[in-house]
Amino acid sequence: MTRRVSSLSALGLAAALAGCALTPAYERPAAPVAAAFPAPAADAGVPAAQLSWADFIADARSQALVRAALANNRDLRIAVLNVEQARAALGVQQADRLPTLNAGAAANRSSASSSYSVGLQVTSFELDLFGRVKSLSEAAAARLLASDEARRAVQLSLVTAVADADLVLRADDALIALTQQVLASREASLKLVKLKFDAGAAGEPELRASESLVAAARASAAALERQRQQHLNALVLLLGGPLPADLPAAAPLQAVAYADLPAGLPSEVLLQRPDVRQAEQLLVAANANIGVARAAFFPRIALTGSLGFASTDLQSLFDQSAWSFAPQLLMPLFDAGRNEANLAAAKVARELAVAQYEKSIQTAFREVADALAARATLGDQLAAQRAQAEAEQRRLALAERLLAAGAASLLDRLDAERSALAARQAVIQLELAQRQNALLLYRVLAGGTALADSAPAAMPARAATAS
Repeated sequence: MTRRVSSLSALGLAAALAGCALTPAYERPAAPVAAAFPAPAADAGVPAAQLSWADFIADARSQALVRAALANNRDLRIAVLNVEQARAALGVQQADRLPTLNAGAAANRSSASSSYSVGLQVTSFELDLFGRVKSLSEAAAARLLASDEARRAVQLSLVTAVADADLVLRADDALIALTQQVLASREASLKLVKLKFDAGAAGEPELRASESLVAAARASAAALERQRQQHLNALVLLLGGPLPADLPAAAPLQAVAYADLPAGLPSEVLLQRPDVRQAEQLLVAANANIGVARAAFFPRIALTGSLGFASTDLQSLFDQSAWSFAPQLLMPLFDAGRNEANLAAAKVARELAVAQYEKSIQTAFREVADALAARATLGDQLAAQRAQAEAEQRRLALAERLLAAGAASLLDRLDAERSALAARQAVIQLELAQRQNALLLYRVLAGGTALADSAPAAMPARAATAS
């Protein structure tokens, strides 16, 4: 008997020592990207990760829209609830690391005898000698962190998407105003051509060309109004409700400005991104699952016991104590290769998680590099486009003077007007693209992730109320 106890003690010691090595030590994979971004970055300024969205987006209207979206957007609400679900799952998993204590009472009566019992019970508590339960808990904790990083990614994307949608509406307003100006000018020109045509001073080709240009301007105005309404609908969807009643007036697109953001080194920037950190936490969970699969090859010891009182007479129930202790050892002998297959699947799942983590870093690197490349060239392109618009405007003014002097035809003036309109529209589009690029940079550079950002407290409460 003594030798058997010694053997069991040795087995327990070996198990405790072995349990430390069943889960592989986690090592962060090296970033499979270049050591620096290819495009130049701003040297000064606050890094995006240390800059809150409210400091980066200074426009009052955009701030009001973002706050409304953070309070009501359904995608963000789903992400917050996913975090709560993962937190609850972690609580369930951590509870398995401690015994469950129950209070129980039983009575059994028959024609021959009666028995009564009351006391405390522990049912099937697993001694975690090989770290199986601990590994399950570590995997659940990593999944909780991954879900929280997913929530942060949704929140960051929502902030920039709302600000972007607001910019698009302002660009629509600028294009509509420009088109209305052109339409008014063409309608005035058409009236003049009709007078000349009625007087025999203008031919039918000029009249029909003027009519065509007026119709084209009206069609463009209608298309822009439809486009603006669709963009407004997209913004309302992001907000999760109608526009706020006290929304500040929209400043012109040209008045919206954002600070330059220093890019830093890829290793410092990319590892702060929520999507990259989410992928890493999923890798940690997959690594812990290998320990779970390896522990399946070793014995599992479950303890069941009770402590209380028992008697054949209900009146003397508490006069006599009773206890029971029933350990159970399960040793895998033959499982048709199930444990080997589970371990192989866990290892493959970890390799998949490594590949997904590395891909998330490469994708993040490309997004930052593209945004930096756009920032490096959009300024020059916008300056050149403004110069072209000014040249086309001067050309239009010259064509109008020549037309008034009889040295040019109406078609020449209309052609100059068409070119000037296209150039001014291109300026508006580039002004929009430059500001959209600033928002994109803030998102891909993990804006605000170094701060204690959290989802609005009202959102879980609303979800709970709705349920």
